[in-house]
Amino acid sequence: MGNFLVGKVIAVTGAGRGIGRAVALACAAHGARVVVNDYGVSVEGGEPSSEVAAAVTEEITAAGGEAVAAADDVATMAGGARIVDTALERYGRLDGVVCVAGILRERMLFNMTEEEWDPVVATHLKGTFTLFRAASAVMRKQRSGTLIGFTSGNHQGSVAQANYASAKGGIISLVRSAALGLHKYGVTANAVAPVARTRMSANVPMELTEIGEPEDVAAFVVYLLSDRAREQKITGQVYTVAGPKIALWAQPREVRAAYSADGWSPEKLAASLPVTLGTDPMPMLAQLEAMAAAAAKGERPNG
Repeated sequence: MGNFLVGKVIAVTGAGRGIGRAVALACAAHGARVVVNDYGVSVEGGEPSSEVAAAVTEEITAAGGEAVAAADDVATMAGGARIVDTALERYGRLDGVVCVAGILRERMLFNMTEEEWDPVVATHLKGTFTLFRAASAVMRKQRSGTLIGFTSGNHQGSVAQANYASAKGGIISLVRSAALGLHKYGVTANAVAPVARTRMSANVPMELTEIGEPEDVAAFVVYLLSDRAREQKITGQVYTVAGPKIALWAQPREVRAAYSADGWSPEKLAASLPVTLGTDPMPMLAQLEAMAAAAAKGERPNG
């Protein structure tokens, strides 16, 4: 298929199904040796099994590639370290990690329990950290490597997935921190926000107008893992991939500022803040209002 990753060793979490599987297959097709990790849980986070990781490994080897399965739990430090150790023991190096593993536990904020919050944050955010932590130690010594976290457009906020949105926002900050901290060692870090047809997207309560397939996301990930992306100094960035569309998210920055030489009081703020600072429009809130209007007409809302 290609040779973008010839000679590289890539570990992919959540690689048993959906986008993770597509990424693992694409990496192998472009010459990489792949550590296929999947704890094998359902979308809701139960029923662990290593069968899906083994199945993808067999797909890769049947196509002439090299791969090894790893059924470790990324939500634990030991699990993240074992995935990295598997790459080192089997192939002697590690050039990239792609953290796709995730689960959902949907609930309105005022009803969400600790048991619904903790596993989602642990799988997405901590699960990215455990791989980044173990892999970065190796890549620092190599003075090369690529870290890729998976975020979501929901990092802007979510009506019924505060746990998921919080974890995905945290991943963006983790990626930016990794990019800053590892830059001098030649290690890059980026985040991908996919919009693709998967087990998770099947539960979205709206008609998505921009959506693609897992393979669309995989192609972009292969590029980010390649020497071409490193040469082009792609690091600390967040990209959306939705079928034919690729979008770049802005870096956090101040929009406006106001000053008061003698300090601020609530009265002074009430009088001046709407004029001097105002607000930054919240796209998700506008979308929510549009969805409510569509539902009132008996129409299926678009997103």
